[in-house]
Amino acid sequence: MIKGINHQVIEVIDPDNRYYERALLVVRPEHSSVQRELLEKEAKKLLNRMGTVSTMNSKTAVLNRIFTAVFYLALGALSTSVIYSLL
Repeated sequence: MIKGINHQVIEVIDPDNRYYERALLVVRPEHSSVQRELLEKEAKKLLNRMGTVSTMNSKTAVLNRIFTAVFYLALGALSTSVIYSLL
């Protein structure tokens, strides 16, 4: 079903983003009379809060997981050797 309702849409364009070209945000009808600058400012704040997809973030996450795994393996080996030496 198609309804004939007009919505105000804010388009945020980021040509430097590797994954996304633009974001479209639909303004609530009760706030359609708000100044455009304020709507654009709020749109950018919202997108910043959502975070961005970045290969740097994913590489950092992988390195953190590897470091955590190595740390716990070393901790396990150390605790095993301490317990073995006490026996």
